[in-house]
Amino acid sequence: MPTDFADQQKPIGLAAAFARRGIHYGWAVAAVTFLTMLVTAGAVGAPGVLILPLQKEFGWATSEISSALAVRLLLFGLMAPFAAAFMNRFGVRPVAMVALSLIAASIIGSFFMTQLWQLVLLWGFVLGFGTGLTAMVLGATVATRWFVQRRGLVVGLLTASTATGQLVFLPLLAALTEQVGWRAAMTFVLGMIALAAVGILALMRDRPADVGLAPFGGTQIVPAPPQAASLGAMLASPIVALRDAAKTSTFWILFGTFFVCGASTNGLVQTHFVALCGDYGMAAVTAASVLAVIGIFDFLGTVGSGWLSDRYDSRWLLFWYYGLRGLSLLFLPFTDFSFYGLSIFAIFYGLDWVATVPPTIKIAADRFGEKATLVFGWVFTGHQLGAAFAAYGAGFSRTVYDSYLPAFFIAGALCLFAAGFCIMMRGGEAKPIPATA
Repeated sequence: MPTDFADQQKPIGLAAAFARRGIHYGWAVAAVTFLTMLVTAGAVGAPGVLILPLQKEFGWATSEISSALAVRLLLFGLMAPFAAAFMNRFGVRPVAMVALSLIAASIIGSFFMTQLWQLVLLWGFVLGFGTGLTAMVLGATVATRWFVQRRGLVVGLLTASTATGQLVFLPLLAALTEQVGWRAAMTFVLGMIALAAVGILALMRDRPADVGLAPFGGTQIVPAPPQAASLGAMLASPIVALRDAAKTSTFWILFGTFFVCGASTNGLVQTHFVALCGDYGMAAVTAASVLAVIGIFDFLGTVGSGWLSDRYDSRWLLFWYYGLRGLSLLFLPFTDFSFYGLSIFAIFYGLDWVATVPPTIKIAADRFGEKATLVFGWVFTGHQLGAAFAAYGAGFSRTVYDSYLPAFFIAGALCLFAAGFCIMMRGGEAKPIPATA
């Protein structure tokens, strides 16, 4: 007979100290993950307030700067499935520390850049690789390993940290850029990265079994699965997962709708909203403050989405999220960029910013079983392909047509199409694809 839950758990180290206070150590891991994703997301979002300062200092066109930001968003997504494989092979803490080191190196190097190719290298490739290692896959990995109960809520909280980090730092970064310069703003980001690194070294652990615990809400200590036989097999595991997942319509619907998700959030609004508002005479700090309001409502919406995804059909949740986001984007050009109009936009758009993530992860977990994190990595690649498409496309629209508005109308229409595709997915929990396939 299996041992009693209380008998088999013997917390060790810091986990024992938390256990004496009635706190499962998974919440400490979730907290440091929240901080890490918050900070790295701030690094992803920071360039959005720096387009105009870079134009003034270096004379680069919007489309040229957007090309570097598109590379960053593309690599941010392409790294996701391999980040999951790296975490499975080497552990969460080493991968997170390497990621933070790459992000810091890209920022420090940018202080000395003078040529456009240096921007592409540092803020495109290096920052893209670094942030890609701590993309949403980090949150999905922590939530699935450390939580059985409250998993949807934890996914919502960690997802909210990503979007909130991309937005709430922007007013401060915009103010620092305006008063002291963009290098001072990026120095602040460096300080936050150092704080996250300390938290990871002190608190992050790979799995509950490492500290003698079952996952929160679980009754059995779950040992680490056997590792791939070789480094080559580990690197091939995301490709194998993609091969199997690509045989299902569910994967392609999730991939396509997440493409739209990225195009209508990170690529478009996060990257170009401040510059769009500047076209209508709004100061950068004020425009960044609107993004911060979006971030606040995003936090509420995404946490609420995690709670809802534990209780309701994820397909219908996605239908409403994409539909409302599309309507809000179509409404934005008609706000006249007044306080009242932008407030309405910020509320409705903010509630839907990344509320799509918890139900998307839940569908992936239900359908793809043990390969869920790898498959979600590929789905997230679709998200960032969409972000890169919109980041460059909106910059192209602004350069060629002297207006961002066509990009916003296209994004709104794509969201409405995505809403329709979501309810086409098969209902219920499908049998997961085998882990050894």
